[in-house]
Amino acid sequence: MRTTCLIWIFFGLLGCDQQPRPSAADGTGIYSGTFRYGDFSDDILVSIEKDSTRWQVFFSSLAQNANRIPFQEIEVNGDSINFKLRSDFYTYSFKNRWTDHHAGLEGSLQVDTITATYTLTKDVADETEETDREEISFTSGGITLKGTIWHPEKDLSKGLIIVTSSGNADRSASAAEAKLFAQRGYTTFHYDKRGTGSSAGDWTSATIEELSQDDINAIQFFSSKTGIPLTSIGIKGSSQGGAKMPYILNALEDLAYGVAVSCPGVSLLESDLNYWTNRNTEVIGAGDIREATTLQRKVFEHIAGEFSRSDLEEAISKATSKPWFAHIWIPDLDEVKEDKKLLFNPIPHFEKVKHPVLIIQGTLDEIIPVESYKTISDALDKANNTQYKTVLLDGGSHSMYYVGNSDFPYWSKLHPMYITIFENWVKSVSADK
Repeated sequence: MRTTCLIWIFFGLLGCDQQPRPSAADGTGIYSGTFRYGDFSDDILVSIEKDSTRWQVFFSSLAQNANRIPFQEIEVNGDSINFKLRSDFYTYSFKNRWTDHHAGLEGSLQVDTITATYTLTKDVADETEETDREEISFTSGGITLKGTIWHPEKDLSKGLIIVTSSGNADRSASAAEAKLFAQRGYTTFHYDKRGTGSSAGDWTSATIEELSQDDINAIQFFSSKTGIPLTSIGIKGSSQGGAKMPYILNALEDLAYGVAVSCPGVSLLESDLNYWTNRNTEVIGAGDIREATTLQRKVFEHIAGEFSRSDLEEAISKATSKPWFAHIWIPDLDEVKEDKKLLFNPIPHFEKVKHPVLIIQGTLDEIIPVESYKTISDALDKANNTQYKTVLLDGGSHSMYYVGNSDFPYWSKLHPMYITIFENWVKSVSADK
């Protein structure tokens, strides 16, 4: 049964004319509890807030890598409050009733053909959390970037930086993970990549080296701001962030370690092409996929500036009658912006890394080539690096979710071994110093 990774879609969240004015009774607060259905269970948290004009409700589950996801279509009527979440595949309808003078919520969740009930209890400390967040700004290359430092309640005096990854996602994409590690004692930092969230600049026109320099400046700022030396700071990168990791380590030799999650052992172009091939092999067919992939490669090479437009248009013209042509992704060639990031390959940089390195790859990762972990290991061997470890997580996806059978396949959770392996390895390399 397919497990769905929630990709929340929010439209018109803050200006809904149909939302009623808050009632006099105070049902605000943080309500938490364990959601169970069959063999599935998860600790969830619902934050209910209101101002003078509207109710706002947010969903959090650190195990799902979800932190304060806004609910939609909030309806309050007497002692009931209902709201919805939407993903690419499903609508999640929550119907709730306040109980015991707003001390609890009794609710039901309907998704697809399933309805499950749950009970949440209002936290006594209400807004008190195990971590404190500090909003900061710093400059990199004359650009102002915004970020968050998560301060743990039990401070280990160790820092962890989550470096930025691909696309236009801002720091909200890593908020749950940043908070998760902060709860474990790490002072954690993540920020909006240039051109995303509250940060200035434009990531689309930046090179990998420029984006990596933003990470380097972020690390140095974090060290100065918190007083944590580089020797007690590690960095973690996923996907493109993992590909940047060796570049950053080589620039900052005093860093304690690096963790590369779902890191390609090839160029970013080859990784994108591998993903396209995996997604289209079944629909195109094994007999035609190689020819189709050849054309898709030329499209990516054109975007990277390695294949001329005239040659690409000729290749497209020759392929239009092919049965697989409709599955080729071709952008509007008039609007293509050259992107040299696609040519970046992390392997030459791994061949120079001397730091302790943890490589984590899921066995069900559709995006990066399956041999990536081995290619990276070979590169670290070439660097005479004796301080690395490679871990393959059985059933792990590119996003480190566990992909397997479940009685409730509508929510995905981080692989149960991901954080444990991360923590245990960091403790082992820290003990060696």
